[in-house]
Amino acid sequence: MTDATANFDAPVLLDLPPLSASRFARIEDKVAALMRTRADVVAMQGEALLPLEACIRSAVRPGSTALNIVTGPYGETFGGWLRSCGAEVVTISAPFTGAVSPQQVADALREHPAIDFVSLVHAEAATGNTNPVAGIGEVVREHGALLMLDAVASVGAEPLLTDEWGVDLCVIGGQKALAGPAGVSVVSVSARAWERIAANEQAPRRSYLSLLDWKERWVDGGRTALPHAPAQLEMLALEQAVDRVEAEGLEVAVKRHRAAAAAVRTGVRALGGLTPYVVRDQDAAPVATTLRAPADVDAREVVAAALGAAGPSATVPVQAAAGDLAKEMIRVNHYGQAADRDVVLDSLSALAAGLQALGVTVNAEAAAAVAGAAWDEAIAR
Repeated sequence: MTDATANFDAPVLLDLPPLSASRFARIEDKVAALMRTRADVVAMQGEALLPLEACIRSAVRPGSTALNIVTGPYGETFGGWLRSCGAEVVTISAPFTGAVSPQQVADALREHPAIDFVSLVHAEAATGNTNPVAGIGEVVREHGALLMLDAVASVGAEPLLTDEWGVDLCVIGGQKALAGPAGVSVVSVSARAWERIAANEQAPRRSYLSLLDWKERWVDGGRTALPHAPAQLEMLALEQAVDRVEAEGLEVAVKRHRAAAAAVRTGVRALGGLTPYVVRDQDAAPVATTLRAPADVDAREVVAAALGAAGPSATVPVQAAAGDLAKEMIRVNHYGQAADRDVVLDSLSALAAGLQALGVTVNAEAAAAVAGAAWDEAIAR
């Protein structure tokens, strides 16, 4: 079989007509509606780390004081960027087994009145926790600081009310709950944030990290002429992802993700051997559930055995954590199309088989029964 015949049924991805400025702007508008914002939005042509770094380097100036909330690896990354901008960084670190509280943020703001920028991750897919943005946004707004939110893992999986929560810089990506592309991302920028960025002499200009370039060359011009060639395939894929969520209904998609998290957590408690890494249900992210492996068992071995038991054709989105957590944490991804009853039950079945192969006693039947019931109850609410 030649390459040409092998790809005969593949979608046509080459020789597409140029993506017009009006189509690009229409896609941005669809994303803005999904984010529940009337602020300016910019679709940046790269993975979400691009606008996240752009936000920090644009809004944070030397000598400023920033509050960085760390509940996972992305929060740790933000701290490095903030320091490299010359900011004094105040850090709130919550255990990866939970979330930060609005009261902790209020206390930090009171102790450090010079704080003018707050960085926060909504949901950390890597650690499986989610933060109460509504309450945090309220205390940050009362203090008068700018709030930057990483909503890459939360958009489409749980409520994201950008304007209502007072988020000044909100970044999303398409690759998690939207089940879309990773190569393009979107940031919303409030009027207050634009003022801060314009006043910052250190804000990137004539740079791929520049939000000001997008404002001056795209937003202020009425979005009639793109500043450079867009990532066409990624933009079209992002539009399809947003359209699919709209067709399903955002509330339905959110309920589906919540049902997946409830089913996995309930099922694991009945299974035995594993325990939810995030202790409280209200702190657990709907996009992924993290699990603690038995004390004497390497989590990577459990994952390998589970995937081996499931077979190469099974859809079992189970993986070991990265870095220092690799030996103890297992992650069950249930975002996008994986937030599905059968996928959740298959994942629990695979984990049961993997644990049994390593000599751990489990109750697979009980796990499946209670997980299915938890899914059905969550969907029925």
